[in-house]
Amino acid sequence: MYVFSFEKLEVWQNSRMFVLDIYKLTSNFPSNETFGITSQIKRSSSSITTNIAEGTSRNTNKDKAHFLTISYSSAMETLNHLIISKDLNYISEDDYINCRGKIEKICNQINSLKKYYLSKEQNTASDKCLHD
Repeated sequence: MYVFSFEKLEVWQNSRMFVLDIYKLTSNFPSNETFGITSQIKRSSSSITTNIAEGTSRNTNKDKAHFLTISYSSAMETLNHLIISKDLNYISEDDYINCRGKIEKICNQINSLKKYYLSKEQNTASDKCLHD
């Protein structure tokens, strides 16, 4: 079976595992939150991986970096939902700290990959100027 480029990225793999963690964690949320914070945190965490995957299919490094910005924003949205979930006592302090640590790692990886794409974009622009 063919493995797409995004599937090889450690940041995508970590984000994918994080989504599974969120789904397990939210299975204990109150049933009256099914269409509230439970749905929102599942969507925002899934959006982290989705935008990494979508971004890798883009043609330019600038576009790839843009989708990583969206992915980072989804991670911040997820963190916000985790903070609120902790405030509402839907998750324990330990679960919150564990998830927050995973988000921090994912965000660092997203930023590193974004910097890589932007540096490649700069190099491409510099090369183009030299050849004009």
